[in-house]
Amino acid sequence: MNDTPEKPTAAKKAPAKSTTTKAPAKKTAAKKAPATKATTKAVAKKTTAKKTTAKAAAEKAPAKKAPARKPESRTAVVRRARRINRELAELYPYAHPELDFTNSFELLVATVLSAQTTDMRVNQTTPRLFAVAPTPEDMAALPPEELEELIRPTGFFRAKTKSLLGLSAALRDRFGGEVPGRLEDLVTLPGVGRKTANVVLGNAFGVPGITVDTHFGRLARRFGWTTQEDADKVEADVAAIFPKSEWTMLSHRVVFHGRRVCHSRKPACGACPIAPLCPSYGEGETDPEKARKLLKYELGGQPGQRLKPPADYPGQPAPPMAPPAAAS
Repeated sequence: MNDTPEKPTAAKKAPAKSTTTKAPAKKTAAKKAPATKATTKAVAKKTTAKKTTAKAAAEKAPAKKAPARKPESRTAVVRRARRINRELAELYPYAHPELDFTNSFELLVATVLSAQTTDMRVNQTTPRLFAVAPTPEDMAALPPEELEELIRPTGFFRAKTKSLLGLSAALRDRFGGEVPGRLEDLVTLPGVGRKTANVVLGNAFGVPGITVDTHFGRLARRFGWTTQEDADKVEADVAAIFPKSEWTMLSHRVVFHGRRVCHSRKPACGACPIAPLCPSYGEGETDPEKARKLLKYELGGQPGQRLKPPADYPGQPAPPMAPPAAAS
């Protein structure tokens, strides 16, 4: 009796369950379809926003610095420095002082005039000057106004006139009209410091000296030979690395390289033959083609600085100064 009523109940419940299960499934499927499209769009927007933010952040973020080099031992610094000197000697076997001169007095005067201007400009100016005043006695006797006009193209002509008149008179009165061949005497002359004295000693008297001009100081720091800014301290640091016999030619080679390749604002790193030895590689243009366009003087197919360069100079001589335009 109990089994009979249970069968219709089960039969009634079965369709109920079937109806209840299928109905929500259809509704859920219908609701989820549009929800999925909306979610996809939202996710796409978020992803795009993140990419844009990341890109902007990357553009604003400073470039990562190259990993710091390990400090070199003193022995390593000296070895690398001397190798750079040997490489520069092969690159510039014709290195020379880039001022035109025929005697020690002309070199002294030209070096004083070279402050704050190019050697080319000095070389274009001195022929007229030495035609009028070839000796210290002649120069000391010039009226200041006349000397100023003769050296005006070199700039700072009033201060330079004062120095030239003073040193010429000192040579006449204290040294018998001759340029002294000792550092301690040269630096007593008006307008003459250690740099000028070393130029004269090394190139007119054969006395070794290191000439620390702006080019030499810049490269000595880039090469890691010194960290000093003061010229006398740079000279002392570099002198401790190289034998005395190399000082004068080292100066010419480094200055040549500074003027032609390792420029102040944009070094031609990609065209530099000693790049593998330089701890500052990458400060300038590293693309070889672009770097080659930065080369100057004979390396860039341009005239040199001397009107009368040495016979082994591979480039063109500098042009003489154009004559002044005639008054109309």
